[in-house]
Amino acid sequence: MLSVEEALESILSRISVLGIERVDVMASLGRVLAEPIVSRREIPPWANSSMDGYAVRSEDSRAGATLSVVGRVEAGALPSRSVGRGEAMRIFTGAPLPPGADTVVPQEDVEATNGSVTLSGALERAAYVRPAGEDVRVGDRVLEPGVTLSAAEVGLLATLGHAQVSVYRRPRVAILSTGNELADLGTEPGPGQIPNTNTYSLMAQVLETGGEPISLGVAPDRLEAIEERVRRAKDADVVLSSAGVSVGELDLVREAFTRAGAELHLWKVSMRPGKPITFGSLGARPVFGLPGNPVSAMVTFELFVRPALLKMSGRARLTRPHVRARALEAIPNPGVRRGYLRVELETSAEGTLGARLTGEQGSAILRSMVAADGLAVIPGDGTIEAGGTVPVIVLRDVR
Repeated sequence: MLSVEEALESILSRISVLGIERVDVMASLGRVLAEPIVSRREIPPWANSSMDGYAVRSEDSRAGATLSVVGRVEAGALPSRSVGRGEAMRIFTGAPLPPGADTVVPQEDVEATNGSVTLSGALERAAYVRPAGEDVRVGDRVLEPGVTLSAAEVGLLATLGHAQVSVYRRPRVAILSTGNELADLGTEPGPGQIPNTNTYSLMAQVLETGGEPISLGVAPDRLEAIEERVRRAKDADVVLSSAGVSVGELDLVREAFTRAGAELHLWKVSMRPGKPITFGSLGARPVFGLPGNPVSAMVTFELFVRPALLKMSGRARLTRPHVRARALEAIPNPGVRRGYLRVELETSAEGTLGARLTGEQGSAILRSMVAADGLAVIPGDGTIEAGGTVPVIVLRDVR
């Protein structure tokens, strides 16, 4: 069996970044930028006020000075005249600074009477003035290819006038569940059947990773039926199946992949849950066969499929954050395979992290994933005793 690291290296070495597309700026949120962004504008385009107050000449800014108010300028308008010696102009936040003025006196620092204002104190030159180009200058390279666009980047793109932007394409992932025992959502399980879980948890994981899930539904345990579903996914970038990858009589996914034209690169990884996993190439498309138990499917997605999808999307960082936590109770891992065990994380009053198992660790206990903040990584036949340090892959924000 391969180690997790060997399997992941084998997978990622065969993954390529997808093509580039132009999208509306709001559709770029969470996507990876595929072009450098160079500013054609100065932001702000002119000096403006950061306060409601009065625009004045700094040499007139003396305690007790009385200045004549010669006009007003609001945000969205241009000043009607310049400010001369002994004069002030009423100004509002974001409004352009009038010619002649170089300082803004906040309105709470003046006494206004009969068309004039008296200053309560002196101010330094350029006080409460935002200079032109304070944020961005023409020619500034403000965003680099490879950055994942968050709300701040979207705002900056809009500020610079980019209605559209080039990003790497999101991977389209065709998801197939296999098994005679599966009853799909919206149908009542018959005798000997269980609800189809994996289609929906895996589709959700694809969405969380930034991909576009495509459901291939449930295929029965018949080689021809599974092969037909795999061939049906011709427009997908990735084919992802669950169940049918072990050594049983009805474990037919690996053969269905090869009959559909795939070359298989690995099978079986030394980990629990999730030992039986298949990865191959169907032309240029990666194909994954994950275990059928719900937790095994989700954990192997986290460790192998998620990094692959992130690489296809142009991401530079492919792994979840890793932390070291104090075991709040013994965390045992019986068996020779490395364990990826579901744990809750707690932050102490001192700010340190503690970890405890979410309960029984059976690979069919989906509620253990619901409660999990992370996956504790435990060596085979190992136990992290209470108080010991345990490495944890963080799956979500810690409470």
